[in-house]
Amino acid sequence: MLLERIQTIFIGTKSFNKMNTILLPTDFSESSKNAIRYALDFFKGHTCTFYILNIQKTSEYVTADVRSASPKSSVYDAVLADNKKELSSFVDTFKKDYSSEDYTFHEKVDYDAFVDAINQSISLYSIDLIIMGTNGATSAKEVLFGSNTLQVIRQVDCPVLVIPDNYSYKKIESILFSLHHGDILKKEKLQPLFSLMVKQNQPHINVLDIDDDAVADPNLLENRNLQDSFKGKKHSFHALTGIPTPIAINTFVQLFNISLHTMFVERESFLERFVFGSETSKISYQTRVPLLVLHQ
Repeated sequence: MLLERIQTIFIGTKSFNKMNTILLPTDFSESSKNAIRYALDFFKGHTCTFYILNIQKTSEYVTADVRSASPKSSVYDAVLADNKKELSSFVDTFKKDYSSEDYTFHEKVDYDAFVDAINQSISLYSIDLIIMGTNGATSAKEVLFGSNTLQVIRQVDCPVLVIPDNYSYKKIESILFSLHHGDILKKEKLQPLFSLMVKQNQPHINVLDIDDDAVADPNLLENRNLQDSFKGKKHSFHALTGIPTPIAINTFVQLFNISLHTMFVERESFLERFVFGSETSKISYQTRVPLLVLHQ
């Protein structure tokens, strides 16, 4: 008990060293099913708790749901009754398929705005990581992730692992960590990435410094901030200049057989400009591999 209290004082109640409590939002779509299977395959061999969350938006309120409910049911229960039944059946499939794993499943249904429901779940269940699909959006405005995932990336302060449609899990041996030239890294903010690496037997990290306008710093490899951030990890440094960011990342992923792409997001940051900048970048880049989004 004393040790736990000391750990709480110095590192907080959430420990990214464990990374074992995962939130899996689902709307029962093929995209969300695929993301959940990726998560369950990723953590095979490890003890893990999964909160599978279905959110019925307030805009989906149907009067018939309330009319068909019993007199003793609350409006809240009546609205969510069908979702609870569907979620239970949905989760049963995963429980059977992964019965040999040391997994604990919790089924949660909420009736709320999407981001509010996500934030509440993170607080209530001490979530370490969110894993979700790309929502299958195809319009130019949402070509990268889809509206729900974009909202989570922008408004939820928790690591998010985004899984492309139809992407199946494979062992991660090479990771791309991309950053904009001149960005300052905070080593403690990289802990979620390092914790996930433990689950994959410490894959190699390719640190890619991108400057699509000017000439990159020739002393990149001597950047003390970068060197300190990845000290003790298998890594290498790379720099690309004069190439549009989407093309640079897409090419690097293919040439180096990348299985996971990681980057930071904050207001007006590299990812903000990359994802929410010009229409050209939105259309030209679709993530080929899972993308881990961290927050500075």
